Amino acid sequence: MLAFEELFPLPRVDKGKVSSLLVEGLRYEFLRFGIKRAVIGVSGGIDSALALALAKEALGSSQVHAYLLPFEASSPFSLEHGKTVCEKFSVPYEIIDITSMAKPYFESQAISNQLRQGNVLARLRMIVLYDMAAKHGAFVVGTSNKTELLLGYSTLWGDMASAVNPLGDLYKSQVRILADYLGIPQEICQKPPSADLWPGQSDEAELRITYDFADRILYQYIDLCRSREWICNTLSDLKMPLEDARRIFQLVRQSQFKRLMPTILKISQRTLGREFRFPRDWMS
Repeated sequence: MLAFEELFPLPRVDKGKVSSLLVEGLRYEFLRFGIKRAVIGVSGGIDSALALALAKEALGSSQVHAYLLPFEASSPFSLEHGKTVCEKFSVPYEIIDITSMAKPYFESQAISNQLRQGNVLARLRMIVLYDMAAKHGAFVVGTSNKTELLLGYSTLWGDMASAVNPLGDLYKSQVRILADYLGIPQEICQKPPSADLWPGQSDEAELRITYDFADRILYQYIDLCRSREWICNTLSDLKMPLEDARRIFQLVRQSQFKRLMPTILKISQRTLGREFRFPRDWMS
């Protein structure tokens, strides 16, 4: 019997080829709309660090504007790691503390639930980034990876919002490989993944699934189109519990609405999102 890692391998990535494709793709998306500058929120984590490195390669360090957006409960290490990666790639950055934006709302609505607070913080950060994009005549670069997007581990109109996302087709394991390849500092690459939405918050603890396991299952399920039955039967043959795989299937199904634009109910001949096509969909 083959081992779990052999039957459920991690998705591979050609580091040089994929890095070049992402850099060229970013440059193309910006320049075809006449946009020369990028705005990016840098959290101190590996995903935003990789997105920053790719944007710098695509546009040049002086054309990328990084923003570090701490809240009073944010880890001080997040801020320090954010500064480290900006300085590593010579990208100018600004620190904007969002505590004074968030606390009055939390207090006025008596919000103590951590999930609600985290979603508010994610959306407030995106308000700042889009305002800075308007200030600089820039596009916002996204930082959500494929694993997060498929599991719904992201905030709609918060960290999911962007004009272009270079990481959205990279699983977390692939992000780690490319980050190491592009020279992201090891203290960022190796620290436990966290959205830093509240003290001690951990992605994997909140998801109740490791990224390693999620990537292996999602790669079979999404990319290789293996059926849920095949995945569960194979895990059963390996004497592995099925609860985590079933949770992944449930999360993918439940979060599909996050990956779609809002449905427009059709009453006319050409409806936006259905028959309508314009420059972002095709080139004149």
